[in-house]
Amino acid sequence: MDATTAGVDAEILSHGRSRMELAQSHSTLSNGAGTLPRQGRGRAWISGGTATRDPRAEIEIIREVEQELGMRTTAERLADRVATFQPRHRDERVTRAMNVVLALVALVIAAPVMLVVGILVKLTSPGPVFYTQERVGQDRRRGRAAPPGERRDHDLGGRLFTIYKFRSMRVDAELDGAVWAMKNDPRVTPIGRALRALRLDELPQLFNVLKGEMNIVGPRPERPCIFGDLRQEIREYPLRQLAKPGITGWAQVNHTYDTCVDDVRTKVKYDLEYLQQQGAWTDIKIMAMTVPVMLFRKSGW
Repeated sequence: MDATTAGVDAEILSHGRSRMELAQSHSTLSNGAGTLPRQGRGRAWISGGTATRDPRAEIEIIREVEQELGMRTTAERLADRVATFQPRHRDERVTRAMNVVLALVALVIAAPVMLVVGILVKLTSPGPVFYTQERVGQDRRRGRAAPPGERRDHDLGGRLFTIYKFRSMRVDAELDGAVWAMKNDPRVTPIGRALRALRLDELPQLFNVLKGEMNIVGPRPERPCIFGDLRQEIREYPLRQLAKPGITGWAQVNHTYDTCVDDVRTKVKYDLEYLQQQGAWTDIKIMAMTVPVMLFRKSGW
């Protein structure tokens, strides 16, 4: 064995067995007399009438395989994840029963607070007590064919529903269209600032839970116009719609109000973590974590 051959064989050994096997499976074929490199990747050595692998060709193949694997872009890996992502299974009847019971209990307990909040909103700024808005709900069509006669002219990402909130902004807050909320947002009313910090503006969504449009825990729903923009920016964003939206969620107890796409991207990661762990115990834990968020204004403004 000459020095060149020894050096090549040493380089092969340094790559390890698994990488050698990967190169062989990627680039060789059997001819009954031995294993030959794929055509165009180098020549076989002939020893005693038997074809053996050319070490130089193996090194070339290994480098090519690693290059090909390295060229697999983040976008391609993300596309695979989107196509194969499945949330953890949960019994919908048990989930529905638990949410109805908890929503009814919460409404009874919160009724005095909601009455006071409603009066304060009415007295401190002109406009209605409640704020309603169209939001994108759960997408139940993913992974199944539409029934005969059922058509969707536009893919909105999920079933639309009307969300209820205590009004925390001026009535003219979005005359020029949807705008990202910001810290110390001048559109927020004085009482609205306190409501948002304590999350009390979300209490009317307990009625959305009773109607079956939301759960107490789940990804927060977004407006159709903003949803359309965000799913263009964040490939995984529509996966949030595989569960019913919630009043609170794993993202809400771990992150502040979103003011930009990067904030949303962070929250999507939390939302997908929730979907993979969702269940009664997980929901109860998130509800318990929501209490200090409300009382001590954690993760909010």
